[in-house]
Amino acid sequence: MSGSTKLVENETATLAAEVYKSYLACAARILKDEGGTITAYDGDRIMGLFIGGAKNTTAARAALKISWAVTRILNPALRNQYGDAAYQMQHSVGIDTSSIMATRIGVRNDNDLVWVGRAANYGAKLSSLEGGYVLITEAVFDQLAEQSKFGGDPKRLMWEKRYWTAMNNMTVYRSGWIWPL
Repeated sequence: MSGSTKLVENETATLAAEVYKSYLACAARILKDEGGTITAYDGDRIMGLFIGGAKNTTAARAALKISWAVTRILNPALRNQYGDAAYQMQHSVGIDTSSIMATRIGVRNDNDLVWVGRAANYGAKLSSLEGGYVLITEAVFDQLAEQSKFGGDPKRLMWEKRYWTAMNNMTVYRSGWIWPL
């Protein structure tokens, strides 16, 4: 979620918790429905892992479905329950592809798994860049199936080429498109 700091500063803790819970529940269901595995929850963020030959396509499709859920389910529900001036959620999803390793960190009886690899790191960093977009690295874009690159009638590219200035102008792609559930 983008702007969650503003949410907790300006709204009641009960409303903030309701928004977090609703967003994370939707995102989790979509990730799992697309064949992903939930690896972590981190406050207002969820991390999913996709494996297999079509992992980039299914991860991108899941992200676009999460965007659909935010715009067509969650925000309308917030307006319906709390009025037109209600908090409206924005979110970003970051996706990268690479080898990844899980390792246990911490001390005895107080430890957790951490995911080590470029995909976990870049995915988290991309998700904090811009509200309202799905952001993918060029490595993901290059492996997307046509159905996750092009949409509409006539077919149009769903992704806009951008440069990640904080990462030496690395090529990334962003999309504001949504994918219906």
